[in-house]
Amino acid sequence: MTKTPVQIRNELAAQHIIKALNARQMAGYYAETKENALKIALSLIPEGSSAGWGGSATTEAIGLNQALRDGNYKAIDRDTAATPEERDELMKQCLTVNTFIMSTNAMSEDGQLVNLDGKGNRVAALIYGPDQVIVVAGMNKVCKTLDDAISRCRNVASPINAQRFPGNNPCRKNGVCGDCAMPGCICAQLVITRYSMVKDRIKVILVGEDLGF
Repeated sequence: MTKTPVQIRNELAAQHIIKALNARQMAGYYAETKENALKIALSLIPEGSSAGWGGSATTEAIGLNQALRDGNYKAIDRDTAATPEERDELMKQCLTVNTFIMSTNAMSEDGQLVNLDGKGNRVAALIYGPDQVIVVAGMNKVCKTLDDAISRCRNVASPINAQRFPGNNPCRKNGVCGDCAMPGCICAQLVITRYSMVKDRIKVILVGEDLGF
């Protein structure tokens, strides 16, 4: 089957980005489709091990969350919580799972991951705790430079993500970042991951499709 120009470009760009990730002690993989991305992700997660996740439209879109719920894994699923207190406890448990899965709000072509978080549970797990972190990212998340990646977080990802939650923050009301500092801000933590101290602890699966926000 002949590849489209977009598919060819994505594969070539991914090869370049994976080299940059490797230089930062992060493992990189490329999947042309979300179905292939799911296969790669599951191949990296041992059966019987514990796994958890933060909120991610991307990992839901490729079916990874559901596969962990249905498979032979100890899935820590905060959405099963009956109370806010139980949900918070499950989120804390995700900090010590064998595998934490997530996406990234943006990344630069030179292999730096950029994430904005509200409570910080997602970026906390990325930084330290779980034995490994699997990051699934559509090629739409890739930006030319680090500054571009930060801008994408604030001006694209966050105003869209904000619509998933209640509140009166500027980006929820206007659809654009208002650089707010107020209760309910989902941009409380800006984390740039430029290097992994533990080699290959962070594994990034680039997907040749537009996924997530």
